[in-house]
Amino acid sequence: MKVKSILRSLGPGLLFAGAAVGVSHLVQSTRAGADFGFGLLWALLLANLLKYPFFQFGPRYAAATGETLLDGYRKLGKGVLIASYIVSFITMFIVQAAVTIVTAGLAVNLFGLQIDMVNWSLIITILSIVILIVGRYKLLDTMMKYIILLLTICTIVAVNVALFKTTDTFDVTQILPKGTVEITFLIAFLGWMPAPLDISVWQSIWSLEKEKTTLQKIKPKQAIFDFNVGYIGTIFLAICFVLLGALVMHKSGESFSSSGGVFAGQLIELYTKNLGDFAYIFIAIAAFTTMFSTTITTLDASPRTMTIANNLLLGKKTKLTYWFWIVLLGLGTYIILRYFRDNMGLMVKIATVLSFLTAPFYAILNYILITGKHTPEEHRPNIFLKILSWLGIIFLIGFSVWFLVNL
Repeated sequence: MKVKSILRSLGPGLLFAGAAVGVSHLVQSTRAGADFGFGLLWALLLANLLKYPFFQFGPRYAAATGETLLDGYRKLGKGVLIASYIVSFITMFIVQAAVTIVTAGLAVNLFGLQIDMVNWSLIITILSIVILIVGRYKLLDTMMKYIILLLTICTIVAVNVALFKTTDTFDVTQILPKGTVEITFLIAFLGWMPAPLDISVWQSIWSLEKEKTTLQKIKPKQAIFDFNVGYIGTIFLAICFVLLGALVMHKSGESFSSSGGVFAGQLIELYTKNLGDFAYIFIAIAAFTTMFSTTITTLDASPRTMTIANNLLLGKKTKLTYWFWIVLLGLGTYIILRYFRDNMGLMVKIATVLSFLTAPFYAILNYILITGKHTPEEHRPNIFLKILSWLGIIFLIGFSVWFLVNL
């Protein structure tokens, strides 16, 4: 594949990274390192490995068939699509609220304006909608390349300085959390590591949007390469955030606040402790732009998903368009934040646990679709991916049952 062709094909994979490198990394991975040291690296790596096939099946199916996963779910049966529709509708508001409140907390620290967190969230939501009106997919595609690069550079520098400064010996003993609080955190950590599985649906939608903007058909190999670039990047950054939390906060006597504004300040301080106060503005901008990109990405993806699902269920285009769902999602997010403004931790926990408990549903659907008659035989996964998929389904179901038993 020529270099020019490679660069042109990159896009949906980086949007995946933009959606993933948000709460799961800035919040959950850093907290995992602060609370458990290096002890949850096994969970991070295992989740990324066993979820990989189901995320990859999104762009693979779109490139192979020219359809979204939602089209595929409809072919599996109307009941399947209805179930997906209900899950998406239930989760999209709490997910959007979780990413928006974290972004608002970072905005408070960056701009220093003493505006109520809910009002900050409203400003961010309105600004995101304006950006989507002006630029749509093409602007998202362009923004993400620079945002991910900026955060990656800042994070790599911060981790290396922290490694250089530390005088403690590394304890890499892996930990299996015990007790309701620790087990709930583990499930929440796994739920969004590296992202909720319904993002596979978003990936398939973005893949087709990429084709529309470039006016060029993306081949399955190109789509998978693009996805792998984004996926490997999210794993690398997740490890970096765990290391940063472990090196700077573990056994320090400090703990992260559940308040969005306070947490954001603590997060930025993780960097400035290592790089120096001069770096505050750069780190604050990097963290804010990362979460802001996640907010925009989710605000774009959920309405796309609901619009397509709606049209497929009714067999025609309806008045419940992309813009209707954006406005509804924005209003729903605002209402939720009115009641959870001071407890970001609880909101994030609810969103991530819900994502983990619904993960087996998407994993099974994606596997059935990509290995069945609706996918051309030459584009179906090889035996290795099939085995990895079986292990992933067992893993997701097993941990869900384990969590429910230990509640």
